[in-house]
Amino acid sequence: MNSAVHPAPVLALVVNAFVWGVSWWPFRQLQAMGLHPLWATAVIYVLSAAVIGLWRPGAWRLLRTTPALWLIVLASGTTNASFNWAVSIGDVVRVVLLFYLMPVWALLLARVMLHERFTRDAILRVALALAGAVLVLWPADHRFATAAFSLPDVLAVLGGFAFALNNVMLRRSAGIPQEGRALAMFLGGASVAGTAAALLSSGAAGAAIGVGWPAASLAWPLPVLGLALAFLAANLCLQFGASRLPATVTAVVMPCEVLFAALTAVWWGGETLHATVLAGGALILSATLLSLVKLRS
Repeated sequence: MNSAVHPAPVLALVVNAFVWGVSWWPFRQLQAMGLHPLWATAVIYVLSAAVIGLWRPGAWRLLRTTPALWLIVLASGTTNASFNWAVSIGDVVRVVLLFYLMPVWALLLARVMLHERFTRDAILRVALALAGAVLVLWPADHRFATAAFSLPDVLAVLGGFAFALNNVMLRRSAGIPQEGRALAMFLGGASVAGTAAALLSSGAAGAAIGVGWPAASLAWPLPVLGLALAFLAANLCLQFGASRLPATVTAVVMPCEVLFAALTAVWWGGETLHATVLAGGALILSATLLSLVKLRS
């Protein structure tokens, strides 16, 4: 039997990881054009949901008649809104690594929602992830007791929790046709980000953290369309690659997003990778790799 891995699915997963890993840059450019990341996320996912809805009209009926998909709407929407906002305003590598604290949340959610028992391996993964988070958050002046979560930190952790919830719900909804799940995920990005953007843009709290109504400009519509196409392509690449590769290969390729984010953050964004961040990232990614292998085995 030929056990060789075909390069096309691997390349598809790398493309998906690349799009997400470098997405911080276009979101920051759009923000400079007067389009906050929440508004950009809403517009991008409205366009993507429209494409899925036109391509597979039956997905709308599935969404109306399947309550489980609405939790995917909420989880996926929170994931995208939080992550895109965080990487636009925070330290890219720090945000991505905190987002990858998925093993912690996945363990708790799987226990509550899937009734899975705690195992020694699962507890080890959580310990690795938490130790890595401590190192990532460790302040440069070594005064950890005086350090506080910033808004990007909170958004990154919230996004990671929502992503873990999304993954658990996708597992529970495995019997639902793919187009229904895809529409729920894209519609979630549009509705959650759009609602948050509208509420924050209307109040003083939003103004205090830099959320405002989109600028009337011809500069951002075309880049938003291009980014929507990129995210749609990335989603299709993910579905193509993950369904055709062994679990161990998928588990190794998916966290390449962190590598792309780190390299571009240093190269394009001028960020510095400290030793504690690198060590913490190694622990978090180790826990994530172990979780992905376990999840897909």
